[in-house]
Amino acid sequence: MRIIVTGGAGFIGSHVADAYAAAGHDVLVVDSLWEHGGGRRENVRSGIAFVPMDVRDEALGRVFAEFKPEVISHHAAQHSVAISVRDPIYDAQVNVLGLLGVLESARGSGARKVIFASSGATFGTPDRLPITDSTPQRPTSPYGISKMVGEHYLRFYRDTYGLDFTALRYGNVYGPRQDPNGEAGVISIFIGRFLARRSVRIDWDGEQTRDYVFAADVARANLAALDRGSGEACVIGTGVKTSVNEIYRALVEISGFEAPIERAPQRPGDARDAQFDAARARAQLGWSPATALADGIRQTYGYFERLAAER
Repeated sequence: MRIIVTGGAGFIGSHVADAYAAAGHDVLVVDSLWEHGGGRRENVRSGIAFVPMDVRDEALGRVFAEFKPEVISHHAAQHSVAISVRDPIYDAQVNVLGLLGVLESARGSGARKVIFASSGATFGTPDRLPITDSTPQRPTSPYGISKMVGEHYLRFYRDTYGLDFTALRYGNVYGPRQDPNGEAGVISIFIGRFLARRSVRIDWDGEQTRDYVFAADVARANLAALDRGSGEACVIGTGVKTSVNEIYRALVEISGFEAPIERAPQRPGDARDAQFDAARARAQLGWSPATALADGIRQTYGYFERLAAER
């Protein structure tokens, strides 16, 4: 199968591209390598074709027309809640107009399906936990709003043009290759600070919770969505909620270093709690998480520790 992965040099997208290539598919990565997005040329492994391009570029249609993908896995995005709050116009330009460019290019090249990296942020702070795919979407940040809007566009293109989709509403994805210097991804950011023997910043009271899902498990969901989950939106999470304070304590245990804590107020747009029931993903995709948080954090810490030793 011929597959384009937009954002495929980034953290999540590169794991997805690797999984597709390992399964024998012909993969092309399109990525702008935006400095705040975590895209790195070295994340694109040998044997995977690469085109450095922003999904908002008018030339995107030509790339699609030449490659003729059957499926597009759309992971190119502005993924930071903080950046979306500071610059909601930019967030919408990338996450809404960029998606529309991909959908038009997909339609024009004869692709049959788009797999869309949506987000649990579309739900905001729910009335009750766990969040299911039937939970009302009430996003509290421009990022969550733009991802929710993206899902509506996917439905429009399916109903109007027959372009199929599966939307994957990710929990907090973590793992190797996540940018430890970025504005999103508390686990990688904390690991970077712990390895440097520096302080960490904990916003709010640290008791806010998220559902952390390992990148390799997310890549498996993208594999399953190649031929399953037609027209569906599925939450991708573990069903376990974990606080920032618990992440901190786990890293103290792994590293043997008790990083000093700097306290900060709640960030605008941040939801209080998140926990996902991935029942639809189990039923429609045959997917369930395979990596316990403690194991995933250790693997991620080991990855960054090795990386630091090589420098």
